[in-house]
Amino acid sequence: MHKKVIFIMLLFVLLCSHVPGFHTVSVRAAVKPPLARYGRLHVSGRRLVDSHGKTVQLKGVSTHGLSWYPQYVNKKAFQTLRDQWGAEVIRLAMYTAEYNGYCTGTKQNQKELKALIDKAVRCCNELGLYVIIDWHIVSDSDPHTYQKEAKAFFQSMAKKYAGYKNVIYEICNEPNGGVTWSQICSYARPVIRAIRRQDAQAVIIVGTPTWCQDVDTAAAAPLKGKNLMYAFHYYASTHTDDLRKKLQTALDKGLAVFVTEYGICEASGNGIIKKNEANRWMNLLDQNKISCVAWNLSNKDEASALLKSTCAKKFGWKRSDLSESGKWVYDMMRKK
Repeated sequence: MHKKVIFIMLLFVLLCSHVPGFHTVSVRAAVKPPLARYGRLHVSGRRLVDSHGKTVQLKGVSTHGLSWYPQYVNKKAFQTLRDQWGAEVIRLAMYTAEYNGYCTGTKQNQKELKALIDKAVRCCNELGLYVIIDWHIVSDSDPHTYQKEAKAFFQSMAKKYAGYKNVIYEICNEPNGGVTWSQICSYARPVIRAIRRQDAQAVIIVGTPTWCQDVDTAAAAPLKGKNLMYAFHYYASTHTDDLRKKLQTALDKGLAVFVTEYGICEASGNGIIKKNEANRWMNLLDQNKISCVAWNLSNKDEASALLKSTCAKKFGWKRSDLSESGKWVYDMMRKK
């Protein structure tokens, strides 16, 4: 009788899945959350692997600036991304130098950002999602600008979340302005040490030169240490074969790459969308089992925002609420 009931329930879900507008949330909810499936992640060679040494390819979504779009940091939003989209990782983009940045805003704003990160990490932990805490440098270009602040921040984060198995640290988003790989390394070493004093096992992602494009340069002289990965970013309408060659060169040299940010529009985060190039990029990532995070969860009036600018919902989005970028990411992740 028990088996018969289960069969009837599965048949119902299968039939309903063909009804327009029906989302098979119950099917996603029945699957173990990512953290329960993979456990604590670590790096083996150029691969991100699970607690049993099996290669893992995470796919997920990045917030926009936490100071600007805090409304999307809530458990129901992350659960929507997990159950309806198939997301396995959430990236928390904490700007360092822009308006209300961690290093340029008020002490109160800094306190609020830490509280928001804590809320997000706890939500992800409860939902069994992986979470990336991102030190999001852009206009400050050189990570040395706020190295002292970065060391203190990551040491405090690592101390707080040392017992968590789902937290990943991204220590310098998009170094730019001619900053060399050697300069990035001299920034990264003490920041990594600060994390390791608190957490010897967490995966740490290091940014690479030229807005995280020059992974081939990093591959020629990678940092020493365990559980280190290297960030690579692309925007499909701007970056094509030349950048794919850089990525392939890095992979051929054995570099562990994590695409912590990508879009299917232009590098500005706006402009035209090229789905054919987006598909070529994702095919390359899938072939090499490279984890990737889409930019960005917001309703900002730009092409990279995953929600329509007219959508005011903070969670529970339907496909009709999504922008063109959002629909592409949603469809891609649901296939997995």
